[in-house]
Amino acid sequence: MKYFTAVEAKQFAEDWLPAWSGNNPELLAGFYAEDAFYLDPGIPDGVKGKNNLLAYFRKLLSGNPHWIWTQIEGIPLEDGFLNKWLAKIPVGPVTLEIVGVCFVQLDDAGLIRRNEVYFDRSRLLGEIAKLNRDKPTGC
Repeated sequence: MKYFTAVEAKQFAEDWLPAWSGNNPELLAGFYAEDAFYLDPGIPDGVKGKNNLLAYFRKLLSGNPHWIWTQIEGIPLEDGFLNKWLAKIPVGPVTLEIVGVCFVQLDDAGLIRRNEVYFDRSRLLGEIAKLNRDKPTGC
């Protein structure tokens, strides 16, 4: 059992969070263990295993190639840290700034074995609905 320091959490996040931007799911998946478990509000039951995770990341990142994730604070936890983050998410002409948390637990090799993401996505869903509503319809 290892407890990250705030400095270690910051260092890990500085490497890991940029991999969420730019639509490179293989790079992002490289931070995760083969048997990793991941969930976020879009998949509340989560996914298990790197192949399933990579399939999800491919879909998720392709739809959000320009979002940017940064750490606000890392709070030490057993085998990892609680990551308080800021996501800047472009939705049409608007860029939302959303704060959330996720907990990150690593295996002995330093790969993420568990990552659970939590945030209020009501503003995000509202902007997506507005964008879809405002789209011109075809013939």
